[in-house]
Amino acid sequence: MKTPIESKYCAAITRRFFAIFYDSLLLFAVLFIAAALVYPLTHGEISFAFRVYLLLVCFFYFAWPWLHGGQTLGMKVWRLQLQSISGQPLSWQQTFVRFLTAMVSWLVFGLGFFWAIVDKQHRTWHDRVSDTCVVLLLNRN
Repeated sequence: MKTPIESKYCAAITRRFFAIFYDSLLLFAVLFIAAALVYPLTHGEISFAFRVYLLLVCFFYFAWPWLHGGQTLGMKVWRLQLQSISGQPLSWQQTFVRFLTAMVSWLVFGLGFFWAIVDKQHRTWHDRVSDTCVVLLLNRN
């Protein structure tokens, strides 16, 4: 079991945005492939079910790596890791709540992300709601 996170280790928002940019490029490719797989079934129509399917693909793109090591590919490149505040392993519930709250954070013009600038612990809305924190992994040289 990990020890609870100290606030001084929460990552800066600029590093997070670089990881988000990297992940968005990878996610675009994943969504392209996911859409191509079901294209023959949908005949090119964008239905409600198709949108839900793509949303689930997005969720699993983030949730699976968060639950298995705490890092998406973009987070690995920028040496970031998602951790639970309590030090316990992340749960499906935490990843789901984090994912939904992050969408809300984007929908209000990124305000939920930029909240980390004024927050003393550098936590975003989705960090706070899901009891998680993105930490910078230090070099082990």
